[in-house]
Amino acid sequence: MPIDAAKALAAEPRSAEISWTRKDVLLYHLGIGAGVPATDPGELRYTLESRLHVLPGFATVAGAGSPDVISGLSMPGVDVDLARVLHGGQALTLHRPIPVEGTATATGRIAAVYDKGTAAVLVMRTHVADAKGPLWTSDAQIFVRGEGGWGGDRGPSARHEPPAGEPDRVVERRLREDQALLYRLSGDWNPLHADPGFARRAGFQRPVLHGLCTYGVTLKAVVDTLLGGDVSRVRSYATRFAGVVYPGETLRIRLWASEGSVRAAVSAVERDDAPVLADTVVRWAP
Repeated sequence: MPIDAAKALAAEPRSAEISWTRKDVLLYHLGIGAGVPATDPGELRYTLESRLHVLPGFATVAGAGSPDVISGLSMPGVDVDLARVLHGGQALTLHRPIPVEGTATATGRIAAVYDKGTAAVLVMRTHVADAKGPLWTSDAQIFVRGEGGWGGDRGPSARHEPPAGEPDRVVERRLREDQALLYRLSGDWNPLHADPGFARRAGFQRPVLHGLCTYGVTLKAVVDTLLGGDVSRVRSYATRFAGVVYPGETLRIRLWASEGSVRAAVSAVERDDAPVLADTVVRWAP
């Protein structure tokens, strides 16, 4: 069996040094659509080094592009075809604001392996800390088609009850035709997002956008719409990737706000509001 759950869970954590510069931060921000309009003072906080702050979603690419997913696939007990792999969900907990430049140690391990019958789900947990202490903790849910059915733990349901009532805010974000090509420069080189032939082999009509790009676009919309652009207030952010996004589409982001948090649902406008992010929650400090 390509996935040996016991071996994966028993494997020792792996640690590696990661580092990033303000150029990496700027590139990530451009990759999720920052800078429109280019002279807007709010956008300049994402695109001008003299005013730069770091959107917490940058944690998903800091140092290695897509470290959680790629690292998870290289762990002992895991041997799968990349064409069968999808990023099923992502959770991020911020311990303090991410510095514009830094060096840190990322320590990761497989925290759970679930048998969903027709697929397996690996949870790759990564703790990142620098000389001053913990920075963030992330959980990547790695969905591997065709690798379930061994009778293992099915795991908890990731689905929440839908938010009640009409959303408090609705935000739309148009994606560039070359959004995936720009985003992948932050380090996620999976050919699914650029190579039409590979995308077809994986079952898609054409290359799809990185789920973590949609993740970043959505978090930026929440920060800009509900937090006055203050990235330092974000404490956690979790989502389930419910469907694909194609570059050039428009994201419709529905927001249901409450005290200290917001629930979001994201869909693709041009495909009759096909869901792309679900069970999405951002929590923040006052």
